[in-house]
Amino acid sequence: MLNSLDIAKPPSETRVVVAMSGGVDSSVVAGLMAEQGYDVVGVTLQLYDHGEAIHRKGACCAGQDIHDARRVAERLAIPHYVLDYEERFRKAVIDRFAQSYAEGETPIPCIDCNRHVKFTDLLDTARDLGADVLATGHYVSSRPVASGRRGLYRPADADRDQSYFLFATTPEQLDLLRFPLGGMTKPETREHARRFGLSIADKADSQDICFVPTGRYTSIVEKLKPEAAEAGDIVHVDGRVLGRHEGVMRFTVGQRRGIGVAAHEPLYVIGLDAARRQVIVGPREALATHTIVLRDFNWLGDSLPPDGEPLACFAKVRSTRPPRPAVLRMAAGTAQIDLLDGEEGVAPGQACVLYDSAEGPARVYGGGFIRRLSQAETTSSTRLQAAI
Repeated sequence: MLNSLDIAKPPSETRVVVAMSGGVDSSVVAGLMAEQGYDVVGVTLQLYDHGEAIHRKGACCAGQDIHDARRVAERLAIPHYVLDYEERFRKAVIDRFAQSYAEGETPIPCIDCNRHVKFTDLLDTARDLGADVLATGHYVSSRPVASGRRGLYRPADADRDQSYFLFATTPEQLDLLRFPLGGMTKPETREHARRFGLSIADKADSQDICFVPTGRYTSIVEKLKPEAAEAGDIVHVDGRVLGRHEGVMRFTVGQRRGIGVAAHEPLYVIGLDAARRQVIVGPREALATHTIVLRDFNWLGDSLPPDGEPLACFAKVRSTRPPRPAVLRMAAGTAQIDLLDGEEGVAPGQACVLYDSAEGPARVYGGGFIRRLSQAETTSSTRLQAAI
């Protein structure tokens, strides 16, 4: 008989390592696992130690949060370890973050943290501790599928859906991961925290860019990649030079406010040419995108369609946008996504995540990072679409 984590052992013989950030969600996961009789071990990663970030409301994985995680572990009477991953986090997340902005992209550091730190190094640590599974406080669900592996699904609470940030989880990692909050709402989670007597029951949620001490990401990018702050031209899509800017890192595709030029029509950032230090602007209609190509594509569905064979799906191109109708086509290992209704403000560096449905607990097919197309690739992509 399987236990609640789909393991063929009694809970008392099933070791669960819980990734404890010091927040409400992961603390409740630890409480629920302990309550159900599992052999629970809490692990907290120290990822950075900026002086201001330690005390900033909404920061995570710094001094105060480590203290909170320890207090929760004591309350729940479970062993707890703190691992210093600062160097790993700097190289895998912070340096990548700065490099991405310097290249004119709009990065998502949470995804890099999940795929390069939490679901790689932390899973290895869980194995070293003899764990059967690693449990986290993410609002997603997983369950066995026909292939014998596990599928990743959107959670019951659509307002807390974190599946967009977990598309890069590999099938092998997914086999060892569990997400006990997938069927809960945030208010229910906080109620469990109160029931367990946890002092962090009303603690604020962490911020997306947790390692930015002042909330100004440009200060970190400029320090690590000074070239991202080099001045350049603001150029209209028709070729006119409209003004100057103080670094491509200050802009993102789709941006309207703060461009810094006067015009007779509303202008939006259409693209960023980091090599030429150009910010390309134009009217809103120039933002429309119908085809994108992905890098670092990760597939979580049952079987990847053969090259050229279309797969109907739903694509989410920003964490705040709903999935929209799309078609996936593979070509020599490259994923091309046709956005049937088009999307505005599609930015290189953001993720495109694919689902089997637009609503409900949809299964995550996978996804990748949106990359910029060269002129040659744009032509090739157009030809592929026309040929199918």
